[in-house]
Amino acid sequence: MKEPKRINLDETQANALLQRLTQGRVDPEDYELLAAILNSWLWLSRVVQDKQISIKELKKLIFGAKSEKTRKVAEKSTAAKHSAKRRAPKNKPKGHGRNGAADYTAAERIPVNCPALCAGDQCPACEKGKLRALDPSPIVCIRGQPPIAAKVYEIERLRCTLCGALFNAPTPPDAAGAKYDASAAGMLTVLHYGSGVPFNRLENLQANLGIPLPSSTQWDVVNGLAREAQPVFEEISRYAAGGEIFHNDDTKGRVLDLEKEIAKEREACRAQGKQCRTGVFTTGIISEREGRRVGLFFTGRQHAGENLGDLLGQRPEGLPTPIQMCDALSRNAPGDFQRLLANCLCHGRREFVKLFEDFPDLCLHVLENLREIYKNDALSKKRGMSKKDRLRFHQQHSAPIMKELFTWLNRQLDEKMVEPNSSMGGAINYMINHWKELTLFLRVPGAPLDNNVCERALKTPIRHRKNSLFFKTEHGAFVGDLFMSLIHTCRLNGVNAFEYLRAIGQNAGQAADAPAQWLPWNYHEALPRCASP
Repeated sequence: MKEPKRINLDETQANALLQRLTQGRVDPEDYELLAAILNSWLWLSRVVQDKQISIKELKKLIFGAKSEKTRKVAEKSTAAKHSAKRRAPKNKPKGHGRNGAADYTAAERIPVNCPALCAGDQCPACEKGKLRALDPSPIVCIRGQPPIAAKVYEIERLRCTLCGALFNAPTPPDAAGAKYDASAAGMLTVLHYGSGVPFNRLENLQANLGIPLPSSTQWDVVNGLAREAQPVFEEISRYAAGGEIFHNDDTKGRVLDLEKEIAKEREACRAQGKQCRTGVFTTGIISEREGRRVGLFFTGRQHAGENLGDLLGQRPEGLPTPIQMCDALSRNAPGDFQRLLANCLCHGRREFVKLFEDFPDLCLHVLENLREIYKNDALSKKRGMSKKDRLRFHQQHSAPIMKELFTWLNRQLDEKMVEPNSSMGGAINYMINHWKELTLFLRVPGAPLDNNVCERALKTPIRHRKNSLFFKTEHGAFVGDLFMSLIHTCRLNGVNAFEYLRAIGQNAGQAADAPAQWLPWNYHEALPRCASP
């Protein structure tokens, strides 16, 4: 049954409807409203009955989800209170101080020298010692400006009153190029695809600031930059295909042209009694290679596994079998490609978080054991362990915990402590059925624990969808995927996305000829070569 549309009925309208029903008088428009109310009630009853959604999950949809941290989930549990007493006091959280001057990496640096003194001069105070240079004392000044600024060069013109000859002032170099330069294109791209600012919203902001920038013009500018950046995007995709670890997942996507196409196919399939695929998805793929991470997004009718299969089709031969991290959905599988499958430990853990209020003691046992696994993994990262050292560390400290947990989970079902068909039985069965994939990190060097890095990456297209609502065409979706991939790859590698896109726009010819030299982590090396005569 299809999810019904939301009914916007206020209290006054509801009371008026009830009064008409009590009096036995129903207006013609009331029938449509009553049908919508009944459909909503039937849909809600069915999804709850079919366990597609629980009352608790429905509350989360309405009021928002709570934290999934073990400490916060279990704070009302008696056993958790005793456990908290045994834990050491938590250190003060980081990130609550001011940003130092060194944090402003893109700020303009202006040296200010002493007007009458310099290093090596005689000290004017004691007249004996010599002055020694110290580190500068920085002062950070923050100033506001429009996201897209503009300059108007008023070129002076002179005309001879006798012969009519016209003389113009020389055009400044900054005004000799295109009206919208690479910096404007880069900023528009970062605002729209990196931060989710819709074109119309930016148009209104710029108009209020006195620098008009129509939404149609914004699209023309970013579309032009997309053509220039496409060779680099294709090169990044080829680089990602050779990755050692792949994370992939899906989220909902919206493309109006595809939705129209799907509607026509649905009618044709319905007439023939067939089923057809009706979804549009945005796939996120994170590839890890040589200590770097590449983020790629693909919007269309394909699932995450199909998009990963297309990417692996570009994979060079002779490379070791890669690791794939995803949840347990079959649509995440990339066809017949060989890979070492790892499933997300957080997905299994999340089921126990949902059931904590009903089974506090059982869930607390699972959550506390998994917390120790994540502590061990965090410690291995803090110590800078290699992949092999991390594997040995987990085998020594995490394997006994996971072995005891696996025995405990099986005992709950074998000894009838938990009903297998209950919600708790479903959570336990999920862990048992996917135990091999959930514990790949105990057997393979470098195998991740969860798919969180991909789920965080999908926040970029989700933020764009919630603000801009949809893509109109498949080409628009491709442009969005291209820029979100480049911007998120810059984030993953600590690169300023605006500076990177501006450099691509300013050196489009060189980037198209040698895209491998214009990746986010090496493009700075190509800039001096472009500047040299």
